[in-house]
Amino acid sequence: MIFNRLQATQKPGGGRGGAASTPVEVAQIVHGPMEWRQTFSGTLESPSKLIVAPKISGRIVKLNVDLGDRVDRGEVVAGLDDDEYVQAVNLARADLEVAKANLVEAKSALDIAARKLKRMEQLRERNVASESEFDAAQAEHLGKLAHVDVSKAQLARAEAALETARIRLGYTQVAANWADGGNHRVVGDRYVDEGETVSANDPLISVVQLDPIVAVIFVTEKDYVHLKPGRPASLTTDAYPEERFEARIYRISPVFRQTTRQAKVELKVDNPEQRLKPGMFIRATVVLDRVENTAIVPEQALTKRNDRDGVFVVNPDGRSVSWREVSVGIREGGRVQVDGQDLSGRVVTLGQQLVDDGSKITIPEDKDEGPSAPGEALGK
Repeated sequence: MIFNRLQATQKPGGGRGGAASTPVEVAQIVHGPMEWRQTFSGTLESPSKLIVAPKISGRIVKLNVDLGDRVDRGEVVAGLDDDEYVQAVNLARADLEVAKANLVEAKSALDIAARKLKRMEQLRERNVASESEFDAAQAEHLGKLAHVDVSKAQLARAEAALETARIRLGYTQVAANWADGGNHRVVGDRYVDEGETVSANDPLISVVQLDPIVAVIFVTEKDYVHLKPGRPASLTTDAYPEERFEARIYRISPVFRQTTRQAKVELKVDNPEQRLKPGMFIRATVVLDRVENTAIVPEQALTKRNDRDGVFVVNPDGRSVSWREVSVGIREGGRVQVDGQDLSGRVVTLGQQLVDDGSKITIPEDKDEGPSAPGEALGK
């Protein structure tokens, strides 16, 4: 190993006060943005699933859609046998006509009674008609007036009965209606066939929304505190292994499940081509934190002195190193965010166990290309 070779070339007393220098490998400190990403397993779900069911019982005479078919908002997806309901409408319409005729008759009788009452008033004024005859005419007028009111109520009742019959007839045409989301959805399941008799509220089909679609993941307390709605994420799935789908955190549950001690997190994913389907297994990579400009070193450059994290920075002369205590931040892909003073130039990545603050070092000539390689990798 390279480290064993470095130890073999180390002279007694070198690197910790001796005159000899210690051979080391180095890498460039780079500055730039860095993200803390975490990957979670999860499942795709439809943000909205509608079960289409009839409001009345009956025999299915027509099923207009099947699995995978597109459904528009308000589209009729099934038809029930409507003979009985058509007859109910006809009967209600006939009752309405009778009620209208009764009202016309009642109004005519009221007009006759009103004229009779007026004549009685004139005759009484001339002392030709008695009080009893006038009272009888007045009572008859009031009775006809009440009969008109009753006829009007019967007409209103007949109109309501006709409207009810029409509504129930409309129930034989089962439509898919939903309140929010887009105007188009897809049939996810079919539960019946044509010719079957169903009861009220028996499911016929399910209609699901596919764009956007929701990715559901579960996170522990450690990661939960770093999540916020709107944070970016990306998804991969076995169906499209070479593609990444952009997503954002949509909703975060405020409750942890007692059995798993995890909280549910939903991510919204645009799915205009509807290639992603509910039930697919996904891996969601979420950005938990991001810094715009920070010092970045290879992870192997970190070392400890007196239980403190730090790195050995190559001095400008290129022949000695200085110890720099650092605080460690984001770790990703062999790179580490570090924060400390005078973090520029190069750091020791191999051999730091053999040196101390101020130790002399040698960067082997045959490794001149080595330091630049890790630095170039960091810059990518």
